[in-house]
Amino acid sequence: MFGSSLSLVSIIIWASVIVVLLLVLPSIRVIGPTEVGLVTKRFSVRRLSGGSPIAFRGEAGYQAVLLMPGWRLKLWIVYRVDKHPWVQVPAGQIGVVIAQIGNAPPIGAKSAVYSPAFGDYTDLRAFVENGGEKGVQRPVFTPGTLAPIHPVAFLVITMNRVYGVPVSPEMRQIAARSRGILTCGSFGLAPEQLAVTVISRQSTGEGDRVVDMIGVVVTLEGPPLASGDIACRLGGTAGFDDIRQMEQQGVSSTNVMEALLGSKNTLHNNYQDYQAFLDHGGKVGLQHDPLLPGAYNLNPFLVRVDLVPMLVVEQGQVAVVKAYVGLPTEDVSGKDFKFGSLVNPGHRGIWSEPLRTGKYPINPHCYQWEIVPTSILTLNWAEATSQAHHLDARLTQIEAKSREGFVFQIDLQVQIHVPDGEAPKVISMVGTMLNLVTEVLQAAVGNHFRDKLQGMEAVEFIQERHRVQAEAFEYIGSQLNQYRIETKGVYIQDVVFPADLVGVLTARQIAVQQTETYQREKEAEDQRIRMEQARGTADMQASLAKAQVGVDIARNEAEARKAAADGEATYIERTGTAKGAEVRAVGMARAEAYKAQVEALGSVPTAVVNAITALAERQLPFVPNNLVMVNGGKEGSAGTIDGLAAMMMGAMGAQGGKLAEPTAPHPPASQPTPPSMEGQGHM
Repeated sequence: MFGSSLSLVSIIIWASVIVVLLLVLPSIRVIGPTEVGLVTKRFSVRRLSGGSPIAFRGEAGYQAVLLMPGWRLKLWIVYRVDKHPWVQVPAGQIGVVIAQIGNAPPIGAKSAVYSPAFGDYTDLRAFVENGGEKGVQRPVFTPGTLAPIHPVAFLVITMNRVYGVPVSPEMRQIAARSRGILTCGSFGLAPEQLAVTVISRQSTGEGDRVVDMIGVVVTLEGPPLASGDIACRLGGTAGFDDIRQMEQQGVSSTNVMEALLGSKNTLHNNYQDYQAFLDHGGKVGLQHDPLLPGAYNLNPFLVRVDLVPMLVVEQGQVAVVKAYVGLPTEDVSGKDFKFGSLVNPGHRGIWSEPLRTGKYPINPHCYQWEIVPTSILTLNWAEATSQAHHLDARLTQIEAKSREGFVFQIDLQVQIHVPDGEAPKVISMVGTMLNLVTEVLQAAVGNHFRDKLQGMEAVEFIQERHRVQAEAFEYIGSQLNQYRIETKGVYIQDVVFPADLVGVLTARQIAVQQTETYQREKEAEDQRIRMEQARGTADMQASLAKAQVGVDIARNEAEARKAAADGEATYIERTGTAKGAEVRAVGMARAEAYKAQVEALGSVPTAVVNAITALAERQLPFVPNNLVMVNGGKEGSAGTIDGLAAMMMGAMGAQGGKLAEPTAPHPPASQPTPPSMEGQGHM
């Protein structure tokens, strides 16, 4: 009997051991340090209610409480335990949470309302009891998150992995489309959308040039925008109530612009607290306030960001702003300005005050701006363009035709200046600076030169280039003055002449140069002659000096002779005067004597007496010494020869037997020459 009792005890012990081995040991669960145990209750008398897949009161199914890391005991007959990793979000990534349990979200909602009671979604009971909703949760897990998230209650999507078990009908459909392997693409997300949004400087691809960027935000959930609005700005019913109050208080335009360009993103932590964004009146769609450079954890299901360059206004520029959002348009340009409307900053339209040097995080979808150079702007009508602004990239050489039909290509440079305060009016009139150049300047300049050259000859244009340039300056200046723009200079840089005209002008110039060359050669020869003369003069300097002395001596002698002659002439003049007086006296006496003789003797006797007296005073013979018979004899010509012989013999006798040379008689000047007696044959 004792043996039978021992056998029974042994059986009980062994049975207990077997029970322990079969029940207890399989029920021991070892949960790793980064794992959780998902408990599933196999059977229970209670049933799940409310459509939730998770049991909170011991119902059969997925249990709300997870097994944390360590040794855990769960009777395997009643419970099944599945190990799941903790949710880990790598650096530079975010994790999007999708709830598979909770209340149904409102119709049209894309995300679930968040309450601070939810914490980090590790307390499942708190989530359910505080009204947690199914669907995409507004907060995201930040980089480096390590959390024991219930794998059935929540799915967590990261760039490289989806944590959790899809159990809701929607999630099962997604899993079916992905063949049971969930990725971020299964939810319509690209991997880069699950990265931290980083806004920083970026290269433009133009060498080493980089620009500052901002993020333009578009929200995907919220109440709709008011009628007529294109963007949401927090603050008041219309978003610009603060601007209206500033105007009523007389705040300056500069302060108003600072308020507009400022940001209200601190109210919702730069869209990272999407619930706060909605609580402060945020609406769906384009947002007025952009994101500044930085890193942001944004929910890709709720927020999209486009990177755009920040507005940079350099020195020597202003930015004229065209606002598409703000208070209603109220024109402040005045009645005299008829080219559009100017408004105060904060209203829709072209702001009357431009933005000056600085960097501005301004939303290009809400505002557009036109950079206006306020320094002297140089525009080239040529192949080359300005590297500073490229406004003249479309300008080409001006083509004009002269009166004779020669076609000219003119390179022109125009310098203009837009005054700082006039920039908004300029843009209101022309729209953009490019329009000013291509629509206004190009037409004015081109037409002026074409009209001018058509009335001029080609050579005249070449010769009058400076005058044409001055007239162009005056004309273009008057045209641009209508647009509140100053003209600083108009310069004809180069003129490309037609080939035919170049040939004519070249030939003419060659002829001119040849004429000039000949003239220079002539001048050189003249100079050489003068040089030779100078050289000869230098060589004959001694002779010239001697001759000069001789000339001086001769001049002195001539002057002496002249003086002597003048003295002799004076003497003769005075002597002649005296003799004339004497002759006059003698003549008067003789006349009186003749008169007395005539009265006494008669006229004929008086004449005979005076003739004989004259002959006697001159000692003239009454009978000629030589009596020659010239063909007067009765024998013919013999008398002539005899007469000549007699004259020769007489002359030889007077000269001692020699023939004397005939001398012409010189009767005294004071005595009258008696009439010749020669040639008479007889008295």
